Amino acid sequence: MTLAEKVSAGLRDVPDFPKEGILFKDITPLLENPELFAEVIDALADRYKGKIDKIAGIESRGFIFGAPLAKELGVGFVLIRKPGKLPAEKIGVDYDLEYGSDRIEMHTSSIKKDERVLLIDDLLATGGTAAAAELLIEKCGGNLIEIAFLIELGFLKGSEKLKSDHHSILIL
Repeated sequence: MTLAEKVSAGLRDVPDFPKEGILFKDITPLLENPELFAEVIDALADRYKGKIDKIAGIESRGFIFGAPLAKELGVGFVLIRKPGKLPAEKIGVDYDLEYGSDRIEMHTSSIKKDERVLLIDDLLATGGTAAAAELLIEKCGGNLIEIAFLIELGFLKGSEKLKSDHHSILIL
């Protein structure tokens, strides 16, 4: 069985969450399976070993995958958070959603000019948050190597909003 097949089998579908008509892909069963979670981190580590200086994780599920991957690779971990969560000097980007707008922020000191950065999150849907995070990394002078996702909802075409290359373990 491929890793993508294992990830697919490790998800739980939750109908009508967070609102009616949405089929939510719940990653918690995968996280509760230490062997599968380790296999995901190991596969990502193999892909990025020696190629990056930092990992930037998008709040909050990007933290789940990014922090252990950073530890495994011996690189720094950068928090990309919702407004009002970071205590030091920060920059932010506002972006549009299907139903309004949102904002993400990052410390200005987190990424140095020309550092090689991997951006990570659990899911690529419409691409708005990932595209905004790309812009934050660019504003700090980082060199975004790739964006990694556990799952991509290909039918939503979120990858069309991304400027950088991306890698998804499972494409639905």
